Amino acid sequence: MCGICGALGIPGRPLPEEGLLRAMRESLAHRGPDDAGAWTDAPRAVHLGHRRLSVLDLSPLGRQPMESADGRYVVTFNGEIYNFRSLRAELEIKGHRFRGTSDTEVLLAAVVEWGVEGALERFNGMFAFGLWDRREERLWLARDRVGEKPLYYGKVGEAFLFASELKAFRAWPRFSGTVNRDALALYLKYGYVPAPWSIYAGVFKLRPGHLLVADRPSGDIRFQERPYWSFGPPATGDGRKDLSEGGLREAEERLEGLLLDSVRLRLESDVPLGAFLSGGIDSSTVVALMGRLAGGRVRTFTIGFREEGYDEAGAARRVARHLGTDHTELYVTPAEARGAIPRLPEIYDEPFADSSQIPTFLVSQLARRHVTVTLSGDGGDELFGGYARYAVAEFLWRKVRRIPRLVRRGVATLVDAVWPEDLDVWAGRALEALAPRLARRGSRLRMKRVAGVLRFRRFEELYDDLVSPWKEALEAVPGARPAAVEAFGGGPDGASPLEIMTRIDLRTYLPDDILVKVDRASMAVALEVRTPFLDHRLVEWAVALPESLKVREGRSKWLLRRILYRYVAPELVERPKMGFGVPMGEWLRGPLREWAEDLLDPDRLCREGFLNPRRVRRIWFDHISGRADRHSALWSVLMFQAWFEKERRARGA
Repeated sequence: MCGICGALGIPGRPLPEEGLLRAMRESLAHRGPDDAGAWTDAPRAVHLGHRRLSVLDLSPLGRQPMESADGRYVVTFNGEIYNFRSLRAELEIKGHRFRGTSDTEVLLAAVVEWGVEGALERFNGMFAFGLWDRREERLWLARDRVGEKPLYYGKVGEAFLFASELKAFRAWPRFSGTVNRDALALYLKYGYVPAPWSIYAGVFKLRPGHLLVADRPSGDIRFQERPYWSFGPPATGDGRKDLSEGGLREAEERLEGLLLDSVRLRLESDVPLGAFLSGGIDSSTVVALMGRLAGGRVRTFTIGFREEGYDEAGAARRVARHLGTDHTELYVTPAEARGAIPRLPEIYDEPFADSSQIPTFLVSQLARRHVTVTLSGDGGDELFGGYARYAVAEFLWRKVRRIPRLVRRGVATLVDAVWPEDLDVWAGRALEALAPRLARRGSRLRMKRVAGVLRFRRFEELYDDLVSPWKEALEAVPGARPAAVEAFGGGPDGASPLEIMTRIDLRTYLPDDILVKVDRASMAVALEVRTPFLDHRLVEWAVALPESLKVREGRSKWLLRRILYRYVAPELVERPKMGFGVPMGEWLRGPLREWAEDLLDPDRLCREGFLNPRRVRRIWFDHISGRADRHSALWSVLMFQAWFEKERRARGA
């Protein structure tokens, strides 16, 4: 795993001096502490930078940026091409010769043989790269299919820049770092900045499964982004029906085969390797298959918390004992966990508000003391219907769609007009008392929320509302445009609610929240994380899997559980889904209250001008008074405020 960056200028107009180019690269040193390299063609105004975390071919023959054997291409590459050995064998038959054993050299030979798009079709991996074509004078950027590895790009003055993280942009002369208010509104709505936006105006994320071509046809840099992959059509028609017993066995064998091959490819490493283990379905499946393939004891890692409802260490310990892993766990005190908070703005580099970023960073720190590469179970929820919110959303939609639309609109208007906020809070508490089962499923309904649900015309609108921690985000950001926070598109015509939700999450929540969280937390300590569930072959197969094999009789991940039970007894993993979080709501009312009060000071909010003080203070008072649990929305605000404070200090403002 590595940090990459580059700059494309206009010939005849020199790029900045060497020291500034080096500063851009060195801002990414945490991603690659083992080596550094640069390649510059000053007359053509091209610069590529690289920081290396050595995982494959630890020799100097793996150094980057690397040139192709024919000298046409130069690449700076972050990630892994897992099937590089089979590609290398195929390329050797075609006459290619290799000096070292790295996947980077195979990447270059594949581009020489098949072109950029032809090579991308053949790659199985997680990656982001910048590739300079010296003959055509064209820069190619590409990102892996699912979005495991990050890549930002944009124009700053006359130059076109790209980098693994935004830190590199801030090292560039004349970079203004203007906050994009539309992106800020999106961030507050979802808790992350969704691609293609970044928090900075004029800087974008390359979307998963996309490539970008930049060239200079008439003395100016032009670039265009386009997709090279999609995860395919959903199950339709007969594909949604239950399978026969023979078909079910075939599906089980196919799933286990795909998982085994995905894990096998991700065990390729020249450095120590382990796995994160929570004791849940996904991570336990990965570890079980690692044990079958590795031929030795697997190293596993877990972080534990003493607070009830947040500790997964006991479950992980039982699974580890059953599978015979070399298990390491670390119990973290609340004070130690909160001690990571000041580092978060620097680690995540733009506002990011999934509070499980804290334990993710801590478990990455723990693992890095022992290994350089870990495997994780991320992606299983999106592929096999594992999130509790999926059941909640379908339940609500079944109820709402039975009511005629005109009646829904009338009731919603009436509620908005006559339902006072105090009564709304009382109604929510009454619902929890009268319908605790619904409350346990995560649906803390309020009458105002019901009014909003009644207005939805499409299921996508309901789900978009359900996953938004702060619905009023647009109103909280002066200057943001309404179109910027419209609901994301859903599935194709005829798609079921589960298909719509999983497709939305595969496009947005997975790459822009889950994978960002893991990448930044792990790379902050130079740890590479690999995710077997996100092998594109498995993704394509799972997307088209009949729903009855994903969720059956109220049980999610039904088919995946059948695979896991071949290795682990059901009673070891059957427990309510806990997630990987911290008691942020309690912390904000207690030990973090003074810190939060400072960042949410009304005079400060007015001076900065990004957030509406009245809106922010309202959710703050609702939370600390106990009237409502607003910790998700507050954490989004606080992470933006902490990030902006870091920005302000860096600029000496």
